[in-house]
Amino acid sequence: MAAVELPALYIDNVSLIVATSRPLLINRDPAPEEVDVPLGTAVGLELVDPGPDGIDRSATRVWVDGVLAFEGGAAEEVKPPFAGALAGATQTADTLRVVLHPLLPFASEADVSVRVVSRTSGEAQAIDETYSFHIEDRTAPRLVGAMATGPKTVRVSFDEPVLLPTGANLLLVPRGTPAVSVAVTSTSMDGEVLTLGLDTEMTPDVIYEVRAVGVTDRYGNAVLGPYDRALFSGFRPARPPSRRFDLWQMLPKHNRRDDLTGDLFRFIACLQEVVDLLLADIDRWPDIFDLERAPEPFVDLILQDLGNPFSFELDLLAKRRLASLLVEMYHQKGTAKGIRNAVRFFLGIELQAIAPFASDTLTLGESELGIDWVLGPSDRFARYAFNIEVGRILTPTERKQLRAIVEYLKPAHTHFVDLVEPLPPILPDHWELGLSDLGETTDLH
Repeated sequence: MAAVELPALYIDNVSLIVATSRPLLINRDPAPEEVDVPLGTAVGLELVDPGPDGIDRSATRVWVDGVLAFEGGAAEEVKPPFAGALAGATQTADTLRVVLHPLLPFASEADVSVRVVSRTSGEAQAIDETYSFHIEDRTAPRLVGAMATGPKTVRVSFDEPVLLPTGANLLLVPRGTPAVSVAVTSTSMDGEVLTLGLDTEMTPDVIYEVRAVGVTDRYGNAVLGPYDRALFSGFRPARPPSRRFDLWQMLPKHNRRDDLTGDLFRFIACLQEVVDLLLADIDRWPDIFDLERAPEPFVDLILQDLGNPFSFELDLLAKRRLASLLVEMYHQKGTAKGIRNAVRFFLGIELQAIAPFASDTLTLGESELGIDWVLGPSDRFARYAFNIEVGRILTPTERKQLRAIVEYLKPAHTHFVDLVEPLPPILPDHWELGLSDLGETTDLH
């Protein structure tokens, strides 16, 4: 490894830990619980005696994954499995440093445990400590299987989460004939599973091969052969058990007998695939017009076909409910019941009342000109005008939607005048000692 010269070293914080035990195991490299350690890394550690005795080298043992790697005082202190070029032991008055360099790299994703046993020279203070670290992932991911989940969708599974870097692709090749060639147009990733969207329907029951090209795991390991491919059968749509629609069997027997080369059979097989797909589309038709199962685009079309007059933003469940109730709303149009039901459906609000319109008008013999004189509406307008009363203060959006609902559902000759909401609560002006004046700024409540 090339030496790196640092221009400067800054220490932001130093924590002093008082250790009462002896000796101490410090400067472990890799550190305890360290992850993504390189495969060929050397294991270094130091034993330090903070007292006056020093480390008893002959009593020091180090095991790596249960294998004796260092035995102090032996002819070969560093044992052969760990006697690489960097291996060795150095001792000073109070410190023993041991470096173990494995001749063979550690296994990918291995949890390596290191056990250290030693003692001091004088008072024989002992240590027996074990720690571990995790080796980096250098194992290539594997494609473990594939399955067609729809005419134009395939689910591909790997043995670990994968990524699709730039240039990565998944190729699908038919292994039987006759078969339609397909290409991947979209990819949805969910951990170990990739869902592929295809440009056209697969040929039912024909074997396809999916091959991963350039797919990697989170650590950049690419999928390698032969674990980069898998076989699966083309999706066969469900069909009624009693259906028999076999074009080959419909041909006269003499035509089938004369087909010595098999060309006619292969040609009919191509037509059979088209027929099967058309029949599958017909079988799916109930899922399109059924309000409980139809996809959202078809629910929108159903509402459009029913002449939905409301332009409110609704979620899919509310759209399904509206489609099921819209005809009934048409039947109740022009009635108070219809208005109440529609407001409850869209806004979840119970109307307090649909009340006749009342206003202050000029009363002969009582009203004074220029003081309490109010020009009221005509008798015809007042006869067909009404107010809506609600039990709580509405938001601006609710007010707008409620007015739109009422304007659509009310009888055509009537007039919706006021939306009556409760007034906001009046906060009393409390009497404050030392500030309020008796009889002037005092409210009894």
